[in-house]
Amino acid sequence: MKNILLDTNCYSAYLTGDERVLNALVEAESVYMSIFVLGELFAGFRGGSKRQQNLDYLKQFLTKKTVKILDATMETAEIFGDLKEKLKKNGSPIPINDVWIAAHALETSSVLITYDAHFQNITGLRRW
Repeated sequence: MKNILLDTNCYSAYLTGDERVLNALVEAESVYMSIFVLGELFAGFRGGSKRQQNLDYLKQFLTKKTVKILDATMETAEIFGDLKEKLKKNGSPIPINDVWIAAHALETSSVLITYDAHFQNITGLRRW
C-alpha cells in the first residue's frame, strides 16, 4: 500500500498495538489523516479520562515524516456531494463524517484503513 488514509477507529487500534494497523502504517509511503478524523478524535478526547495523554500521542503521531493532514478542498466537497447523493439514492446512507472521510480517500486515491463495514457501500473506494 502506497498511500493510506487512517480512519478514526484504526487510529484508536494503532494506539492499542493492533498488528494489522501497525503493518499498514509501516508499509505506507504516505499516511493521510483527514481533518474530519481529527475532529472525531478531538471529540473523543474531550469525553475521555486521558485527554492530555491522547492529545500528546496524536501530536507526536502527526509529526511523523510520512503523516500528512488533509484539509477539505473544493474537490473534496464535490466528491462528498456526489457520494452523499449516490448513497441516498441507493438507500444506504452512512454517517456524514464518514462520507467526508471517503471523499478524502477517493480524492487522494488512498486505501482507507478502517474497521467500519459500511464503507463497502461506496463504489470505487479502496479499503484494506
